[in-house]
This record gives sequence, structure tokens and C-alpha cells, in this order.
Amino acid sequence: MTGKNKSQGKKDPNNKTVAQNRKARFTYFIEDTMEAGIMLTGTEVKSLRTGQASINESYASVEGSEIFLVNAHIPEYTKSNAKWQHEVRRPRKLLLHKNQMNKLIGAVQRKGTTLIPLSVYFNDRGIAKVELGVATGKSRKGLDRSLAGSGLGKHFQATRCADECHSKPHPQMLEELM
Repeated sequence: MTGKNKSQGKKDPNNKTVAQNRKARFTYFIEDTMEAGIMLTGTEVKSLRTGQASINESYASVEGSEIFLVNAHIPEYTKSNAKWQHEVRRPRKLLLHKNQMNKLIGAVQRKGTTLIPLSVYFNDRGIAKVELGVATGKSRKGLDRSLAGSGLGKHFQATRCADECHSKPHPQMLEELM
């Protein structure tokens, strides 16, 4: 056998996470998750493989009977010609089965729910996928509970209490008003 082993010199693309939205799990209650494909151009796939994408400020939007990933940042692929480059923050269509799409559209139509991308990764076949979460926003108490679990709660409660104490009017000002 004079041929080269196909697995030599290549990285294993199995479940390689490209981007994660860690803040989403802190800011939202994730009710359900679902995997969706993304419709990408060639330079977008090559750029994703370099691992420099960001989905921190992105969300999924329902437009008609389709769902799009909006505001995801996939940088330009520097080794490609300028005429083949893609827009960095263009809306990207998400690929789902009809029943999955109807389930997500129904969830978004409820009050207070939204679709948030949690991660972008390549599956075992090397296809780019997005993990979408059906999310509801946390209230102030929910955020405080999340902070308490991380050990930072006391610090933020103390600063918030100090801010509230300084926002009260001075007693002399109250006497002048009366």
C-alpha cells in the first residue's frame, strides 16, 4: 500500500465546539433544547473551522415559516479571495424538520419566550450544527439565585444595598419638604 492513511494529518472533527453562549444559561431559563443545521457558504464553513466565531449577541428569529440565526459573528476567511467573502453578521437560515419548526414557532409565540443559540459545533460527520434553546428571561430574583450559587451573590447584594441606601433622600431634605 503506497497510499497515505486518510486519518493521518487531520484533526478529528467529531463534535468540535466552535462557539458557546455561556451568558445565555445565566441570563435565561432554558426550557428545551434542539439541534438545527445552518445554511452556510464555503468561506463561512472554513472560517468556523478556525474556531473564531461568536454567538454571544445572537438570537433566532421567526420570519414567516422559516427560522433565521440573526447577529451571529462569523469572521471573514482571510485565505480566500475578496469576491468570495461573506457578510460577517448576515442572517443565516436554520435547517429543521417541519414538525420541529412548528414546535419552535409555537414556543416563540408564547409570551416571554425566545430562541437563543447555546452553541455552534461540528457533528461527527463534519456538518455545522447549532444548539437552540427555548428560553424565558430570568427575573431579578432568578439572577440573584444564580449569583448565590456561584458564590458572588453576597458581593452583589452588598453593592446593591449600598446603592439603594445612597439613593434615599437625606433626612434634612425631608424636613425641608415638610
